[in-house]
Parts: sequence; structure tokens; C-alpha cells
Amino acid sequence: MSAHRIADVNPSGPRAHHACDNLAVPDGATAPEYAGTGVRLIPRPGLFELLNAAERVVQVSAPAGSGKTFLLRSWIASHGLADRVAWVSVGLDEHDPQSFWLSVLDSLRTTPIGAERVRELTAAPGLDGAAMVERLAEDLSSLEEPVWLVIDDLHELVSGEAIDQLGLLLALAPPRLRLMLLTRRDCQGLHRLRVEGQLTEIRGEDLRFSFDESRALMDAAGVQLSDAALELLLTTTEGWAAGLRLVALSLARHPDPEQYAAGFSGRERVVAEYLVAEVLERQPPEVRRLLLRTSLLEQVNGPLADQLTGCSNSYRILAELEDAGAFVVAVDAERTWFRYHRLFADLLALELRRTAPDELPGLHTIAAGWFAENGHPVDAIRHAQAGEDWGLAARLLADSWRRLYFDGRVVTALELLSRFPADTIAADPELAVFSAGNKIMAGSFREAERGLDSAARMAVSLSHDRRGRFEIQLTIAREKLALARNDLESLTDEAHRLLASTETMESIDFGWGEDVRVGVLIDAGIAEMGAGREQDAERHLEDALVEARRIGRPIYELQALANAALLSVFRSPSIAEQRASQAIELARQHGWEETASAATAYVVLGGVMLTRGRLEEVEPWLDQAERALEYATEPAAALMLPPIRGLLEIARGRHAQMAAANRDGERVEGMLVTPHRLATKIEAINLFGMLARAGGTEQVERALAEMDPDVRETREMRIVGASLRLAQSAPEAAVDILAPIIEDSNGLKSSTQGIEVLLLEAIARDALGDPDATSRALERALDGAEPNGVLLPFLLHPAPDLLVRQTRLRTSHAALISEILNLLSGRTVAARPQDVEPLREPLSESELRVLRYLPTNLRAPEIAGELFVSLNTIRTHQRHLYTKLGVHSRADAVKRGRDLGLLSPSSPRR
Repeated sequence: MSAHRIADVNPSGPRAHHACDNLAVPDGATAPEYAGTGVRLIPRPGLFELLNAAERVVQVSAPAGSGKTFLLRSWIASHGLADRVAWVSVGLDEHDPQSFWLSVLDSLRTTPIGAERVRELTAAPGLDGAAMVERLAEDLSSLEEPVWLVIDDLHELVSGEAIDQLGLLLALAPPRLRLMLLTRRDCQGLHRLRVEGQLTEIRGEDLRFSFDESRALMDAAGVQLSDAALELLLTTTEGWAAGLRLVALSLARHPDPEQYAAGFSGRERVVAEYLVAEVLERQPPEVRRLLLRTSLLEQVNGPLADQLTGCSNSYRILAELEDAGAFVVAVDAERTWFRYHRLFADLLALELRRTAPDELPGLHTIAAGWFAENGHPVDAIRHAQAGEDWGLAARLLADSWRRLYFDGRVVTALELLSRFPADTIAADPELAVFSAGNKIMAGSFREAERGLDSAARMAVSLSHDRRGRFEIQLTIAREKLALARNDLESLTDEAHRLLASTETMESIDFGWGEDVRVGVLIDAGIAEMGAGREQDAERHLEDALVEARRIGRPIYELQALANAALLSVFRSPSIAEQRASQAIELARQHGWEETASAATAYVVLGGVMLTRGRLEEVEPWLDQAERALEYATEPAAALMLPPIRGLLEIARGRHAQMAAANRDGERVEGMLVTPHRLATKIEAINLFGMLARAGGTEQVERALAEMDPDVRETREMRIVGASLRLAQSAPEAAVDILAPIIEDSNGLKSSTQGIEVLLLEAIARDALGDPDATSRALERALDGAEPNGVLLPFLLHPAPDLLVRQTRLRTSHAALISEILNLLSGRTVAARPQDVEPLREPLSESELRVLRYLPTNLRAPEIAGELFVSLNTIRTHQRHLYTKLGVHSRADAVKRGRDLGLLSPSSPRR
């Protein structure tokens, strides 16, 4: 059981123990000792010198029992480095990268330096190790003093992802973070460090004990041997540290140490057999029984050992064995939990299988029961599986699945599921549902549907007390499948079924009622967004957000915020940015930066930056989203990502790349049952991109002619149609196409599409030779663009001559026009501050018009003339304006207006 699992079985203790606690050397000791542990320090000058001179990375690669851990502990204690060392022991056959990196972070936080710098993370579904590594490197970038991170038993880390992520840490680690890797086999990817001279390597032959070191080891154990006997023992063991330590313990209890040492011989297999016979069998029966019956555990405490042995004094035995320093090591500062030396644990397990093979299944079942009763489902399931009690294991996994989800341990849950035989999964309805859920996440929708149908047919095999919860799990899975496929009819049916089930759920003690209701609200909101029912979607997502906060489910809060942000991205960039920023902050607080919901928020922020013309800020957000979406199915975000990339490429004038981005959207769309509302937007962007390519107008003309009439009449396609007519020099036709949208002006000014429609009308009216209509339409477009800084339409439909002409007229948007012209000339847009205190009282339209003239050189009488009002009226508006902004001067009003996004960052002179 790895260090991070300590928290699983001992909630009151730390997640990862600090391996160097209590290493003070008592005054007057003839042999240095780990205080309170009985483990003596053995000075090893040559190896200590190597470690002292080591640069960035130390690799100690040697077989089991070679003394890797003992060497590092001795060096740390002898140099007084306990407060600067974080120690992580990798669990047996560790597959879960998330758990491994949580152990690393928690262990670093146990050091005073790490506690100040390393931020806490909360486990969550889809949490990505690479992001955790990058975040850790950032946290430690300001280290002024060295900190050592020791990763013990690294060979047990079998997760390819985690191994790759460790390579990333080696590349990103700041110079003062020193890594010490203890392993039974060489780590991959260290050749660059080796060439650069930044890798110190210690191998098995380096760890062999010398004569003097062996003498110190025997003296520390209170064993007196002649030089000849010690030489013979050293030759036989070849300096093997574990062998020497185990033999030293036996010699201390043997009536004739010289004879014992002389008779000790054999290679590793012989040594193992000899140690079992001469060490294990020399222990009292109750100690031997405890060692054997607890050898199936990765770590053990007193109560668990009592259960397995039927005794009541197990803790005392474990503590005494730990004091002896040979077999047992405490894994927490309180000496509550213990583990056996790995080699000795292997020997004990082998002996148990040899002497009592029939007892093993029963012992695993006892262990499973203890872990389940004490709130540690993962260990319980693993022991039930080890005992091949597949029925018990299946029940435990079914009982724990939801908890594992909310604890962010989906990877662990899926790994546990993978350990079941395929025929067991196929024959168990609950496991079949979980397996189908895994297939949904992987995008294998047909396989998932078959699995759910099979699970439903098997429901009759469940007992009455399990069937109610199973039906809910099945319905949730069907709802998730329908949502992933945008199957709105099925989703509606399953959502109604789930909501109905919550009415009776309280009488069945599941404790899921509120969780189910919030989940259904979120899924309903996502589905309605996909169907274009925006008001219904917003209502459900807002209700879900309120409920998620009330019941304390931050994962649901994140989902509601992210999808509410997605809903607002083209309608109100300011609201979208606010919600997405809240979602990302929540994700960062819990370490959920790489979840699908966080990906949705990244997509939204990328879209907002694009809308505001901050093109250089768009791609980093979209790249983060794309990385997160590799690990989960999130149709809305996956569909939104390509159109935003496509618009970015159009704004940059890179139409070939735009086409590639839209092909990705079409691939996602092809997996859906019901066309998503975003599908029309994807097609519109694709058609718009065609207009800039040779022969594109004919292709767009043909596509619009062949299109379903209802789709052709949408706002997106009318914009495409108007753009087509303008490209064909038919401005009157463009005006006719836009007329129905302009006549239905509800919300026209505030949305990005509305601004685009008004800009296209201005371009068309200008081509028709109507300057007054041109100016009115352009001013209305600028009116809508100014509050949120919406610049994208002016990049997609550049009209610099119109903008320049507008500055000579009575516009209240001179600063905004200057900003657009700067952007069209290749300059970047300045970012607005993120921590600005909002206005307590909004500005009136008249006050806002006056504010927009303040960045100019016009004096108050001239502003009055521009706006056709009296000088007194201007001064009254200006006085109210300053009061609402909380400023006392014109310059401060301009700065405050820019910070609030009421004014453009640039400020031309007139």
C-alpha cells in the first residue's frame, strides 16, 4: 500500500508520511540511531560523498534488499536534512497516475518549504497528471534552498502515463528541487541528464557493504563476531544489505553467533529459504502467526491484524518488531500503520502459500470486510478480488462507484473494474452498467448501448434491496449516453424517469436524491442548449448552480458554471467570461484543471478572447481545452472548439487552416443522433470561409440553394447569404436578406451576431450610396460593440474606410474605432484588468455618451455641440458620471472607464 493510501485507511493521518520524521541523533550514542525506531545509522563515507556532490537527479538502481532506502535514510539523518526531504513510496503495482502525483504533492507539503509553496489539490474525475506536474514545477520555481524529493520503489510505478509525466517533471523541475529515484531497474529517459553530467548513479555493486560497514552494522545490532567470521559472512552475502541486516537480527538471538555465521551460505533462493527457517521459525508462535496471516496486506495496523489473527495484542507485536528495525517499518509518524520490508513480505507471502494455501481466500475476505467496514472501499474491493470472491467484489464496487466518482477516483474505479473476468462483468448487471459507462466515456456508443440493454435484461437476477439503486444507475447511464449522442428524445425520457425516481428515493436509503436532481438539471440544460432552447437551458443551469452550492457539490457547481458560460459565449461575452472565470477558479481550487467541464470553460474563454479581438490569447485556451477533451466525452465543448478555431483562422486570414478546424467539428457532429444547435454555426463558418477562396462564391451559392429552408432562414445562414451577395456585388440583395433580422431587433445590439448584422447592413448601404443609412447602421453596430469590446465582426468583415469616415461624423465611439483600425493594421489589443471593482450604479445612456468623448481633445462646449445639448447638460452628466465612477478628474474617469470595459483601451486625439 503506497503512502497515499495511508489516508484511505487512516483518515485522521496525513495522506503521505514524511519518511524522515524523528531522525534526531541522541547525544552520547555510540552508533547513531533513528530516535524512537531502533534503526541504526551506518555511516557510508564513499556513498555519502557521492550524494553530497550530486546535482539534479540521483538514481539508485539495485535489486531488492540492496539497501537503497537504508542508504538514503542514513544520509538524510547524518546531514540533518529531515525538514528538507519529501519521501514517497510507490504502491505495489501502481497503475493510477493521479494517486501517485497526489502522493508526491502531499509529501512535499509535509516539508516546511513545500508547505509554503505547493498548493493543495483535490482528487477529481479526469484530473490529469501532466497538468499537476506543470503546476508543481510552477509552485517550486521560486525555491531558494534545496529540497529533496525521494521516490522509493519507483519500479512499482507501472502506469505509462505517470512514467511519462515523471519525465516531464525531470525536464521542468527547478534547479533546487533534487530528485532521488530508488528503483530495482533503471529508469528510462535519463540519457540527456547523464550526458549533461546532472545524473548521479548508484548501483547494486556500489551498495554492497564493505567490511568496516558490515562491522558497524553488527556492532549496532549488538553482535560480536570475529574478523574471520565477519569476512565469511560478508563473502557469502556479497555485501547484500537486507541479508546482512536479517542475519544480524538472528545472530543477536543465537547462542553461538560464530557457528551461525560460519553455516550461513547460499545464493538468493537459498538465503530466502534459510531466513524463513532460521528467522521466521525462531519467532514465538503468535508472532509467526501474525507475520504470515498479515503478509497479504500492503500495510497493516493493530485492529486489522487482530481480525486476521484472532488475537488482541497485534499492535504491541508490530511495534516491537518495528523497534527491532529489521522486518517492520512504521509508515506514519504516529506509528499506527506498518509495512514489512518488501523482500521479507515476499518471503512471508510465499511461506503462507506453502503452508496454508487453503486459508488465503478466507483471509482476503476478512481483510475485505474490515476495509469495507472502515470506509476504505478500494482496498476492500482489491482483497475481495484477490480472494476471487467476485460476487463480494462486485457488490462492493457497485456500492462504492458513486463515491469514487465524487472523490475524483474514476481511474481507480475503472482499474478495479478491469480486474474482473470478462464473463463476470457480462453476467453481472451492475458491473455491466459500469462497463457501459466506460464505453460512453471512450466514445464507443454502440457497444455502450448493447451493454446497457444486456444489463437491463439481467436486472431480474438482483435482490429487491439492490434493484432500486440499479435502476437508477441504469437510467443515469442511459441519460449520459443520450446526452453524449445528443439524442434529445431519449434524454428527455430518461431525465423524466430519473426525476420521478427521486420522489420515492428518500424511502430507499441511497442518499442520492439531491445528487440525481442536480445532475438531471445540468444534463437538461446541456440538452436544451443543444436544441437551441436557450431560455430553458439557462433556467435549468442556474437552478442547478444554486442547488449544487446548497448541497456542497463543487463538481456539479463547476459543470453548471462551465455550461452556463458556454450558453452565453456569443450572446453576452461579459457574462460568459465571468462564468467561465468562476468555473476555472473553482477547478483550480480543487485541482480539476483537466476535467471536461474545465475544458468547456477554456473553450468559452477562448471564444471571448476571439470576440474581443485578442487573437494571441485565443489559442492557448483552446489548446488547454483540446488536451482535456482527450480524456472525456463532452459534445457541446467538442462541437464549439472547431468553430472557434475556424473563426480565429478567418480573422487571421488563414482559410486553409480554418477548413481543417471545421472538419473536426463535422466528425464530432457525425456521432450525434439529433443535429446539435451548434451544427448550423459550424456549417455557417465553413461556408463563410469558402467565400475567401477561389470559386468559393459558386460553392456557397449551391450549398445555400440545396439547404433545408428552415436552416437557410436561420440568423447564421442569413449572415452567410448577405456576405455572399456582397461578395457578388449585389448589396441590395444583401439588404433584403438582412431585413427580417433587423426588423426583429430584440437583443440585436448586444449579441455578436447582431453587431455583425448591423455591420453588414452598413457595408451594403454604403455600396448603395446611402451615407446616412450607412452611418446609422455603423453607429448602432459600434453601440453594441463598445460595452463588451466586441471586435470580431469588424475583423471578419473589415471596412476600414467606413470606420475612418465615421470618425469624421458625430460618433461617440472614436476610441473604439481607433482600436479596431489598430487591430486591422496588425497591432494587438490590450488586455483589460481582471480584478476591477464593478459599478454600484450603472451609467445612463446619456452619461455613457459623454464618457466616450472624454478620451478626446474636445472640451466640454465642443462635446455639447457634438451631442446637440447645452453646456450645462454636459456638465451635469459629467458630474454624475464622476460620482458613479468614484473619480475626481477627467483622466481618472477615462482610466476607470477603460478598466471597466466601457471605453476602448486606445484613446485617439481629435
